[in-house]
Amino acid sequence: MRKNLIVVMDDIASITVRKDTSLALMLEGQRRGYHLHYMNDPDLFLDNGEIIARMHRIRVRDDADGWFELGAEVTRPLGEEDLVLMRSDPPVDDDYLFATYLLELAERAGARVVNRPRALRDFNEKLAIAHFPDLTPDTLVSSNPARLREFVGERERSVLKPLDGMGGKSIFLSAPGDPNLNVIIETLTRNGRRLAMAQEFLPAIADGDKRILIIHGRPVPYLLARIPGEQDFRGNLARGGRGEGRELSPTDRAIAEAVAPLLLENGIDLAGLDVIGDRLTEINVTSPTCVRELDAQFGINIAGDLFDAVDP
Repeated sequence: MRKNLIVVMDDIASITVRKDTSLALMLEGQRRGYHLHYMNDPDLFLDNGEIIARMHRIRVRDDADGWFELGAEVTRPLGEEDLVLMRSDPPVDDDYLFATYLLELAERAGARVVNRPRALRDFNEKLAIAHFPDLTPDTLVSSNPARLREFVGERERSVLKPLDGMGGKSIFLSAPGDPNLNVIIETLTRNGRRLAMAQEFLPAIADGDKRILIIHGRPVPYLLARIPGEQDFRGNLARGGRGEGRELSPTDRAIAEAVAPLLLENGIDLAGLDVIGDRLTEINVTSPTCVRELDAQFGINIAGDLFDAVDP
């Protein structure tokens, strides 16, 4: 086991304690005896060929009234004693990309980075489903407004979304004759200058947008079905969806087992598949969530399984 656990994430002061997966990972790492550190993307820098991290020692608690305590600042090179969890949320902007380049150099110096930085760049969470066309809904990715309008016009209902969003942000439901369709497409494509995704609407969303977690190539045997509220078609918990834990069905397991080898081959040790009905809609690799909900409902320890796999 390595000596240090370094978690790269967004502002820890702004998380929701009861459902934050990064906190679950930190709590488990602390329990296992790692020297725990916390930092943000911009705290990495390159100095004469060495990747330096400016970070803080941190202690964490499972307490909504006070879940962390920052300790001393530490600035040093990353190397063989370090396990780094890259957990910053999308969008994958310039700061994020630059951080992955630096973390890739840290890998060469001996650090273990989860997920692999190159994979974080290569696997756009929306576009990655293109590796599995037999498992996905009808999908179009284009910046051409006419082509996107044609896609919507040929289907009873369609979902349109950006390629860099998360948590249900900027996802639209549309249909032929929708008077708002043009403005939706203009907004998403920035008037034809940016790619956007259109997918056929899947009525099975009423039964939940299912999050299936894959740990080092093995699916967790339970999923979290995120069921839309009465006032929204989106199942995301951040948009008012309700989480319901379930065992994987044979179809869910088949999808997970089809995707898992590609993830493992590319160094993606923690991923979250989004599945509606029997269709794969996204592959989340930047900061997959739902660990805390599944742990609480089924008495399991997903973070423990991850550490057993990546740093035995």
